[in-house]
Amino acid sequence: MQTLIKGIRGGGDAGEVSVKATVGGSLHIAQMLPPGALLTAQGDSWTVITTTAVAAIVDEPTVAALCTLYNGENGGGKSYVIDRIFAYQDISAAAASRWALWACVHPVGTALGANTITLKGSQRGVSNYGGNSRVAVGTTVTNDGWSPWSYALDVETTGILGGSACSVDVLGLMVIPPSAAVSLHVVASSVDEDFCVGFHWHEVQLDLA
Repeated sequence: MQTLIKGIRGGGDAGEVSVKATVGGSLHIAQMLPPGALLTAQGDSWTVITTTAVAAIVDEPTVAALCTLYNGENGGGKSYVIDRIFAYQDISAAAASRWALWACVHPVGTALGANTITLKGSQRGVSNYGGNSRVAVGTTVTNDGWSPWSYALDVETTGILGGSACSVDVLGLMVIPPSAAVSLHVVASSVDEDFCVGFHWHEVQLDLA
């Protein structure tokens, strides 16, 4: 049985338009906006970064997190879709060193830490954050499986100068449901490297299987 698909044009016109397909039946879709634009336009896209630089560690992270983002929604509430994670090196030792950003997702039922950072930046110009996230710095967490998320970066070798930074596109490969969390830490070849780290996420109502 053949089926004819039509669409409703947006932009206030609401006129009916035909939807075209390839010979094989695949729909023609035109990417009219940059990826993520429609999701960000909903107004629940946020960033947060730690305000005090913390020393990196020299071994794989276990139970100490530099920063943790908790989803404080009740069951059935919004999930946090992680778009980016990032880090900024504030201080370096007077020696050659390398560092990388690590992350760990904690399961549903993770105990919420104290909210130590309240300032969360809207990615759509919303003036105040009204969600239920908590951001805790320097907390003890469960080792639920850490892994590196960035390539190794070099640091300044001539003294206490910062400037090295990375931003890693997660693009939804981490989804934090209500009462779950995600942690970050930095692993470096020297503990004399201090970093600020942060998250960029979208708060979205998802149908979780």
